Amino acid sequence: QTTEHTPVLIHGGPFANIAHGTNSIVATKLALKLADYVITETGFAADLGAEKFFDVVSKYSGLTPDTVVLVASIRALKMHGGEDKKNLKSENIEALKKGIGNLKVHIENIKKFGLPVVVAINKFPTDTSAEIKAVEDEVKKMNVRFALSEGYEKGGAGTETLAKEVVESIEKDKNDFHRLYDWELPVKSKIETLAREIYRAGKVEYSPDALSDIRKIEKEGYGKLPIIMAKTQSSISDDPKVAGAPSGYTFNIREVKLSAGAGFIVPIAGEIMTMPGLPKEPAAVQVDVDDDGKITGLF
Repeated sequence: QTTEHTPVLIHGGPFANIAHGTNSIVATKLALKLADYVITETGFAADLGAEKFFDVVSKYSGLTPDTVVLVASIRALKMHGGEDKKNLKSENIEALKKGIGNLKVHIENIKKFGLPVVVAINKFPTDTSAEIKAVEDEVKKMNVRFALSEGYEKGGAGTETLAKEVVESIEKDKNDFHRLYDWELPVKSKIETLAREIYRAGKVEYSPDALSDIRKIEKEGYGKLPIIMAKTQSSISDDPKVAGAPSGYTFNIREVKLSAGAGFIVPIAGEIMTMPGLPKEPAAVQVDVDDDGKITGLF
């Protein structure tokens, strides 16, 4: 449960940059039997977890999203607008407006699936009223719902406005959900659809190893499986150093792996590592229960 005693099901935690990025289908279906509304996180941004949920998880599960909550922070938008990470707590309207181009791409990507979207402006203490207004003004132009989310400072009470907006979106907004590509397409066609439509690339370049991998996957009869792209979470592109809203660039596939048991194909883009680095000592080691039954060592 959360600190405010809301039920939470945590079952499966795949990273959305190297896997599908969503909790188990079992957890989601169980939650739907127990609650009026279920919110499931799709890791990272709409180019990763969300796309994979729409194109892959939804088909395997038979579940259709009712609406999408796109979380955006002013600090992240300023970073995508060119502001130095050391200065993200300082007001910079110019960088903020430039960085909103990144948010726009994610909104457009969600709309390509025929889904309504609610932008949650995740407020932090360093955000100024001028910055908040700038984001709200720009989002209004995109013709999508939005709400200020103050959960960081106020807990659940700070997210009530957002919750009401989400419920209204579910009840009133048009939902024409569809997937971006047909699983029956050739592997390269599926990869190139994602690169062009979601990552905004101009073309895809395959290494000799990647081309060999694709031929082998199709020859062995696995070519009709869906795509789970492994790529950086720091950029819409395959290059973690490229912020903002890049387009027309070359998207590089260095190899393609088959996860036959899980039921998907994993193209590996750029320099992404498929084994993430974790601490030598897991945080779980510090968790304990004292003689009075009190849990210690939690964050």
